Amino acid sequence: MLAAVIQLTSGQDVEANLARAADWIERAARAGAKLVALPENLPCMREDATGPHPAAQAADGRVVRFLREQAKQHGIVLAGGSFPEAIPGQQRVHNTSLVIESNGEICARYRKIHLFDVELPGATLVESRGVAPGDEIVVAETSLGVLGLSICYDVRFPELYRELAARGARVLLVPAAFTVPTGQDHWEVLLRARAIENQAFVVAAAQYGAHSASRRTYGRSMIVDPWGLVLARVPDGEGMALAELDMDHLARIRRQLPALRHRRLGLRTPSDAADR
Repeated sequence: MLAAVIQLTSGQDVEANLARAADWIERAARAGAKLVALPENLPCMREDATGPHPAAQAADGRVVRFLREQAKQHGIVLAGGSFPEAIPGQQRVHNTSLVIESNGEICARYRKIHLFDVELPGATLVESRGVAPGDEIVVAETSLGVLGLSICYDVRFPELYRELAARGARVLLVPAAFTVPTGQDHWEVLLRARAIENQAFVVAAAQYGAHSASRRTYGRSMIVDPWGLVLARVPDGEGMALAELDMDHLARIRRQLPALRHRRLGLRTPSDAADR
């Protein structure tokens, strides 16, 4: 199947962000893409993580309706990046990712598990101030196969992706809004590592550029194959990249280098042996 990653520079105007996303989704569908992936924080990249989220949406709100309409209109499986899902009775939101089937039905909903609370030179963010963590690992069973869901900072936790692979995922989704300093050094390395160790395709759509006076993201959305090769990459700016996801190629890699079957779990540690 042909997959597309769409790179955006979302601001704080939800309708303007959705209009630009719709334009790129249409271009991807016209190019023949059957799987189209959008970046994290699709409807709004707010400047900080404090206070009520200006674009908080109900589980069936404006953004969700938009994603369902786009998937159905173009007959695609749409990986909807993420949006701020309102939590009744709370000021915090979930950072939520949806996968929409080509008939417009939601087939998976994932709430970001690992939150980006860091203090680095040029990258200080405390996501947990405005976002509540999810607690469920999610795969989407679609007409195109099984997709494993994750969001941005999750990519630093390989155990999550190993579980997604164990649940049948052949394509790992990583919508993101990576900071510039971490993106420059870690983005591609992490994506290729997750692809290699799980022998899966990685489809990573990212935000890019200046979203406000104090918020910039790295971009470089890409699609990586199960051997760790970058098949397609979006240059700086808004845009898209396309790549063929060849499942026969994936099966061949897993057959010739059966690392997933070579895993040895449950071995005793030296302390376990001493206890005996």
